[in-house]
Amino acid sequence: MPAEEILENIKKEIIKKSPKGAKIVDVQFEGPEVVIYVKNPEIFTNEIIKNLAKDLRKRISIRPDPSVLVEPEIAKKKILEIVPEEAEITNFVFDANTGEVIIESKKPGLVIGKEGKTLEMIKKAIRWAPKPVRTPPIQSETIKAIRATLYRERDEIKEILRRIGRRIHRDVIVRGDYWIRVSFLGGAREVGRSCLYVQTPDTRVLIDCGINVACEDKAFPYFDAPEFSIEDLDAVIVTHAHLDHCGFVPGLFRYGYDGPVYCTRPTRDLMTLLQKDYLEIAKKEGKDVPYTSKDIKTCVKHTIPIDYGVTTDISPTIKLTLHNAGHVLGSAIAHLHFGEGLYNLAYTGDIKFETSRLLEPAVCQFPRLETLIIESTYGAYDDVLPEREVAERELLKVVSEVTDKGGKVLIPVFGVGRAQELMLVLEEGYNQGIFNAPVYLDGMIWEATAIHTAYPEYLSKEMRQKIFHEGDNPFLSEVFKKVGSTNERRRIIDSDEPCIILATSGMLTGGPSVEYLKNLAPDEKNAIIFVGYQAEGTLGRKVQRGWKEIPIVTRNGKTKSIPINLQVYTIEGFSGHCDRKQLIKYIRKVKPSPEKVIMVHGEERKCLDFADTVRRLFKKQTYVPMNLDVIRVK
Repeated sequence: MPAEEILENIKKEIIKKSPKGAKIVDVQFEGPEVVIYVKNPEIFTNEIIKNLAKDLRKRISIRPDPSVLVEPEIAKKKILEIVPEEAEITNFVFDANTGEVIIESKKPGLVIGKEGKTLEMIKKAIRWAPKPVRTPPIQSETIKAIRATLYRERDEIKEILRRIGRRIHRDVIVRGDYWIRVSFLGGAREVGRSCLYVQTPDTRVLIDCGINVACEDKAFPYFDAPEFSIEDLDAVIVTHAHLDHCGFVPGLFRYGYDGPVYCTRPTRDLMTLLQKDYLEIAKKEGKDVPYTSKDIKTCVKHTIPIDYGVTTDISPTIKLTLHNAGHVLGSAIAHLHFGEGLYNLAYTGDIKFETSRLLEPAVCQFPRLETLIIESTYGAYDDVLPEREVAERELLKVVSEVTDKGGKVLIPVFGVGRAQELMLVLEEGYNQGIFNAPVYLDGMIWEATAIHTAYPEYLSKEMRQKIFHEGDNPFLSEVFKKVGSTNERRRIIDSDEPCIILATSGMLTGGPSVEYLKNLAPDEKNAIIFVGYQAEGTLGRKVQRGWKEIPIVTRNGKTKSIPINLQVYTIEGFSGHCDRKQLIKYIRKVKPSPEKVIMVHGEERKCLDFADTVRRLFKKQTYVPMNLDVIRVK
């Protein structure tokens, strides 16, 4: 049955089951949802919507018909008339596709009103659905640009969603055996370019699509695998916003993909930031790139954000649910449900199975689970990291000793996740008087931090409380100084003042951290502290291993040797990944217990070691695929 015929039948059911007097204008497939456009949306109570969704077995969204929406400028005035001044409204964002208006204010409780009465008044006056949020303490240019794109391109985006919707809700008939295969196009027995290709008789889905920035000859996934076809691809799922998981996604659109990208909202914003940063650094270094800024914008327009715990149809026979992975802001475990209770697979992406200063631990409870695909970054027998408190004390000790002697401390960091964790530790240490030196933030760190403050609901409970009270917000501490230009960077390097520098990239694969290293490395009173994984082949791994000289390409393209005289420290315990103990604990705690466990995202010996341990301890079928291997899980 064609999608149009299926939609017509759904329309008839909706009209039959809608409340009397409902002025329904249109019903459409838009992405994974069935959207009902109505002139009087208030007539549809939550109970009615819930029953419709249950009967139709579809996600239902009620939206005001555009014809009844008050013009944005007039709507703003009306909202300001209704909401008391004490709410301190700072911004309005109108989303014409959803019929929502985001109202940012310093006191959102006053926008909501007692028992939601103020919200009801707003809705009645402007017909837009009001969505009150707290004003982010740091404004994000990335979020502002994404919102502007979504508003400016709203008509095109609506067409994109309707095209995607017709594909998702198409009728398929699976004859014979329903099989599920997973091809490993990257990230198997290696860290970098993670990319899984899931195939069933009727659907093709890509989970993650990363770049290995540390290795030019192994930078991209194996898209030349015989089974892969970009034209047949139904969906792309991105677990989180690190380049080794999302770096190539815009490239898919450059080479013909035209479907949806599913991820959380913070992942959408952060991956857009990282992808743009990747292009800028590559351009400065004269490297070839697989896409343009225009492709990044196309990717944004095709992205369908999903909240944690919301089950979404991504094809006629596959439902997706994203769960907190505890790795970085918005990171997710992708849980796929195949058929009508036929099979369930979860891919962890990168996970952390403990509460950090920033995030809650990874989810380990699922409705059903037969196969688990899990990262193995620290899966070897000797990969036991120190307790977080021990690592924090060691970091502050080194920082104090080096700055007290007039030195500078360089900490290469990933702009998303590790940088924010370290900011919290350093802010606390500064307040306790452990050191007295400025902390400079270079690269994308400040902008990534702004995005963190825009999504407090994704942070740990403790962190959420701090962000809600401006006086307690650690990210706004006086100790942090944003580096906004090359001239400022030069001033920091040339100055005699002791300081701490957090700079991207975390593996010294490009960006400002390399610039600082070139200038600070010859002086033994300075120090570099590695706090994250250093992949094989990276400059970070070479310095960490004790190289006394490193080759650096200068701006004129010549290679120059830089002596490494500064002190080199590696402080483990800040990783956003599980160590071996946490990985084993996760396998023990995951419910229901899977039949098969597949190890990826780790060096070969670590994946093999972890697989052997899980096989012996838990009597599971374990697999350690190589890139280009295919495993039939059902």
